[in-house]
Amino acid sequence: QVRLVESGGGLVQAGGSLRLSCAASGLTIHTVAVGWFRQAPGMGLDFVASIHWRGFTTYYADSVKGRFTISKDDAKNTVFLQQNSLKPGDTAVYYCAVDPTESGSKNYSDYIYWGQGTQVIVSS
Repeated sequence: QVRLVESGGGLVQAGGSLRLSCAASGLTIHTVAVGWFRQAPGMGLDFVASIHWRGFTTYYADSVKGRFTISKDDAKNTVFLQQNSLKPGDTAVYYCAVDPTESGSKNYSDYIYWGQGTQVIVSS
């Protein structure tokens, strides 16, 4: 059974940093693509970042490029999202998800395993 557990969210002032974690069980992250998505209040699910092909390729949404960094620790089977220079517009529930096919997709419908989400609130 695949399970993804996010942690690390919280309340932070604008300009601050958070490090989100996604701990996986039931699969090996070394062989799949892992993505971070977010959903702001009243909005749809948006792509944030993904890491593919054993960590050699990463993708970012334009809105977070240069501020967020996705990485992983294969030994801990965990993916991280380092968030720096946070803005109020980054306020959302953040979800990690797995695409077993390594398709390189940024489309949430291609990710079939999902965590429960972690809330990030950025105050101005």
